[in-house]
Amino acid sequence: MTMSMNEAAFEAFGAYLRSQRKLAQLTLRELSDLAQVSNPYLSQLERGLHQPSVRVIKSLAKALNLSAETLLAQAAGISEQNGHFSDDSNDTEASIRADVSLSDEQKAALLEVYRSMKGTNRLS
Repeated sequence: MTMSMNEAAFEAFGAYLRSQRKLAQLTLRELSDLAQVSNPYLSQLERGLHQPSVRVIKSLAKALNLSAETLLAQAAGISEQNGHFSDDSNDTEASIRADVSLSDEQKAALLEVYRSMKGTNRLS
């Protein structure tokens, strides 16, 4: 059975969301509490079973300390390189987060070093 483009986009967003949650060192329950989204619904989002609303995307972005634009672009399947972000640090962090050649541990280490150099070292 072949996967539709929507199903593939939902799964890609779910994988990205899970990766960002792990980078932030949050459990599913912790993120659901921070974003005020039910734990079962968040689990379904990570498994690619649903497309989140804009309200949910904004809540998740705030909880993960991401720009809403970055998360919305991921949900819409838009390449971040084509997006226009207002802050160079958002571009840099988005690039690190989106790099599929890096493991979650490598991304976390790079983000920590980058933030320490910028004076904004926070785990998220």
